[in-house]
Amino acid sequence: MQTETPLSAARDAILAAALPHVPFDGWSDATLRAALADSGQPPGMAAALFPRGPVDLALAYHRRGDARMEAGLAEADLSALRFRDRIAHAVMARLDLVEDKELVRRGTALFALPQHAAEGARAIWGTADAIWTALGDRSDDLNWYSKRATLSAVYSATVLFWLGDSSDGHAETRAFLDRRIDNVMAIESFKASPLGKTLLSPLKLLSGLRAPHPAVDLPGTVKDDA
Repeated sequence: MQTETPLSAARDAILAAALPHVPFDGWSDATLRAALADSGQPPGMAAALFPRGPVDLALAYHRRGDARMEAGLAEADLSALRFRDRIAHAVMARLDLVEDKELVRRGTALFALPQHAAEGARAIWGTADAIWTALGDRSDDLNWYSKRATLSAVYSATVLFWLGDSSDGHAETRAFLDRRIDNVMAIESFKASPLGKTLLSPLKLLSGLRAPHPAVDLPGTVKDDA
């Protein structure tokens, strides 16, 4: 179990103080300065905790949402759901954690900038990985990558739809998500068909790919106490 450190407490305080400013000033230097002042943290904390400024602040918010989603999924009993419905549940649970859509809208604008697009893509990949891991995915080959790539695309499209959805309980977003998952399932069915296996046979060259694993027992590696 991770123990909160002074730095993580300061980071959380700054992030919490930033959220009311984001709808007006975006994920910006102005927001970061206001958050430092409101949280009572010294200005030097910005360079220590968010060395790239607003980008790291926005990423911290995204990762906080992923962590909260993982905690919620760990406590949820999804055994009665089909696996596709577990994925849909996880995606909707992640979106439901957003306090204000403007926080995501402003983040989407930030990561649409060419210089930040790669970071945005990594953040979405991280969400997809968190969902698959929380749902018990144990793949260790090419499927590890294809599952996360596919879910990243589904999640990205769903977020954009959700931003404009004003339906009760975001019912239209859930319907949109279900359609996207239907599309993915159709692709998976095709891949399993004789024609699909023939057309995709060149991918066998990638069969040696393995999922990445974090290095352990290296200098500087810190293990959390269970």
